[in-house]
Amino acid sequence: MSTGEKFERAVEIMARLRAPGGCPWDREQTFDSIKPYTLEETYEVFEAIDNRDWQELPGELGDLLLQVLFYSEMAREAGYFSVDDVLDRLSNKLIDRHPHVFADTKADTASEVVRNWEALKKAEKAGKLEKGTAPQGPQQSMLDSVSRAMPALLEATKLSRKASAVGFDWPEISGIFEKLQEEVSELKRDLAELPQPIRPAGGHAGSRTHHISPELHARIEGEVGDLFFVLVNLARFLEVDPESALRRTTKKFRERFRGMEAQSHAQGETLEHMNLDQMEALWQSTKIVEEVKH
Repeated sequence: MSTGEKFERAVEIMARLRAPGGCPWDREQTFDSIKPYTLEETYEVFEAIDNRDWQELPGELGDLLLQVLFYSEMAREAGYFSVDDVLDRLSNKLIDRHPHVFADTKADTASEVVRNWEALKKAEKAGKLEKGTAPQGPQQSMLDSVSRAMPALLEATKLSRKASAVGFDWPEISGIFEKLQEEVSELKRDLAELPQPIRPAGGHAGSRTHHISPELHARIEGEVGDLFFVLVNLARFLEVDPESALRRTTKKFRERFRGMEAQSHAQGETLEHMNLDQMEALWQSTKIVEEVKH
């Protein structure tokens, strides 16, 4: 069976599930009810990639493809479009935005490809404006193409790349570290207004007992957000995906914390009944064991 035939089979199965006499659950789904599953399946793809689980990844990618088939079948039933339109739009976009492959445009590096890509998207938008098919309203910004619905870390990454594409960027990485220090100083100034000591809310060190005014809380939240945004730009300068970097760190934290739990259980204790010094000793011991393994 060819790849095309396998794809057609999947499309037909989805149509059968939605047809009269098909699956009651599938038949009652809507565009809105399926959205949470699309997000869930996307993250499961990420997890399989992070784990380098090549046996699991095909299944997770299949689950993600199912979301595309589901939306396309519901759209076909409503008369909006079909999976053929989805495929046509994809193929045309790939060809149109890769003239260095399918035409005579020159692009020898990835950065040149990105510049060409942005220029082509701008030309496409201009074409839509001429035809009157572009969204009407206030003047369009180049940042409007970045969805506000995506996770904030990804949105920040895309926004910073868009701004950098027109030259709104630090000339060199040292400027980012200076900005980082500036943001840290601003946050410390706001924290100086808090009653001392500052303790984690609900944490092992006890709950925060002092009251923070809404105005001060909003300022602190803003400064923390500024710190995140500067770190996103630092990652971009270093060609590091911040989402992948953070996921890698959270995975490492999970593994080390499990190691702490295992060591505490071996000692006949639980972390809840240990003080911070004892837990820190377990943490350092777990790091040593991890380094020996690697």
